[in-house]
Amino acid sequence: MNQTTAPAFNLLDEPWIPLRMLDGTARDVSLRTALLEATKITALLEASPTSLIALHRLLLAMLHRALTTHQQTWKDSDRARWYREGLPETAIRDYLAQWRDRFWLFHPKHPFMQVAELSDWGETSSAVFPVSSVAINLLYGTAMFEHGVYDRSSYEAGYAMRLLLGYLQFTPGGFFPGKKLKSSERAGPLANTAAVLPVGETLAETLLIGLHPPTPRHIQDLPAWEQEPPTNEVLRGSARLATGPNDRYTRQTRAALLVADTASADRRIRQVFIAAGISLDEDAQAPDPMTSYRMSKEGKALRLSFQDGRALWRELPALVPDATGTFNQPAAILSGATNLYARMGRLDAPIPVLVAGLTSDQAKLLRWRTDRVDLPLALLTDPDAAAELRAQISVAERLYFRLRAICAEAIAAAMPDPSHKDTRARARSLLDAGPTAPLFFSAAERALPNLMNRIAIGDVDAAHLQWQASMKLAVQRAWSATCRMLGESPPALRAIARAESSIARLLHALDEPDTAESPKEATP
Repeated sequence: MNQTTAPAFNLLDEPWIPLRMLDGTARDVSLRTALLEATKITALLEASPTSLIALHRLLLAMLHRALTTHQQTWKDSDRARWYREGLPETAIRDYLAQWRDRFWLFHPKHPFMQVAELSDWGETSSAVFPVSSVAINLLYGTAMFEHGVYDRSSYEAGYAMRLLLGYLQFTPGGFFPGKKLKSSERAGPLANTAAVLPVGETLAETLLIGLHPPTPRHIQDLPAWEQEPPTNEVLRGSARLATGPNDRYTRQTRAALLVADTASADRRIRQVFIAAGISLDEDAQAPDPMTSYRMSKEGKALRLSFQDGRALWRELPALVPDATGTFNQPAAILSGATNLYARMGRLDAPIPVLVAGLTSDQAKLLRWRTDRVDLPLALLTDPDAAAELRAQISVAERLYFRLRAICAEAIAAAMPDPSHKDTRARARSLLDAGPTAPLFFSAAERALPNLMNRIAIGDVDAAHLQWQASMKLAVQRAWSATCRMLGESPPALRAIARAESSIARLLHALDEPDTAESPKEATP
């Protein structure tokens, strides 16, 4: 095995992070450039949702530590000043100079976010796999680490690093072949999660909006590169609580070591050692700052994820405040964003929120996505406005499920033996695969910005009337699509005729004054 013995590819100098500049051009830059020229950068251009979030978490940890090292603490007034003037350049330069030797991608002792000894330890020396093993979209849904299921091509060094960062944050829990250090390992901090990230018009703004609070003086919340490399005993050990966001954002949840192909001039990566890592123990009192939770009917807190392919707006109740804790627990990063906006007097400006990540089921990738929604500030600060939004979205959810029942009944009625349970099940499957749900929810989604804006300015009555009209239109369009799907056979026409009265009652119910449930009843 050809291992790199001399330090190479310093991530502070080499261009490896794809982004878009303010002038519209796309380019790759180093970590140093990303931080020091953040005011000239619009956004990261990483296509993978998992790597996109992981890169932001890396940059947030670096900025936080630079500020902590330079001045220990800061206030929202400092964030507001940096928002206007740019990130504190001296603090960043000094910090990067201090820790420069820990940012080598290849290093005999301290390879960045890796464990150099993996290739030497007897137990892990055979735990080498194709580099595509750290591509999270390939990892999920396959026989984990079976050599034959992965692409065996080599990756450019920077791209491999981006994949590794996403892998460490989103990796599922599971078993390791050959019990490398442990027989199984816990999941990464964002496994099966749609992570929440408020964003600004520049990378500098995004980092300041998402910057977590100063670390208390009695706590050492260190990122991976400021810690000593994990020993064999540490990797075998029990799960550890995160000391804070910096630890969590850079936790080496798996021990990994990228192997450079020294035969290639640009040191491409073809293989990677992988073993159990530093297990992350979760504390219900200190959830991940980028994770929102919604409450199940049983009162259990469930992480926000892209469940059932649902559009993001249907998950908005998990992003807005809930003083009772009955419905949701928004990500803490949103609170920091609202504090900064309030400090700057940007009370009328919506906060753009990026939601990215994946949904999985027992290590099977169901979907991964990146979405964005602009949230009026009032919805994130005013519990009454948030409760009204929850109530109106609940109207849409409840209305659709009543519509779905009517449509499924009509489809079954047009089939032979309509009362048989198999016929009803097939009717529901046909309905779910058809245009009914997409048309209903797309009509509602188009009306959502107006609803949120009206609620935000306190015009609740107008918001209700507008949403009510949108719901009627959504029902009508979805029902029309269902009728077209049924066709014009005699059984279909009879089924449609019988269902029309139910549709009429459904539309009439929207005019009732108690249609919009009170916030107490509006469970997502």
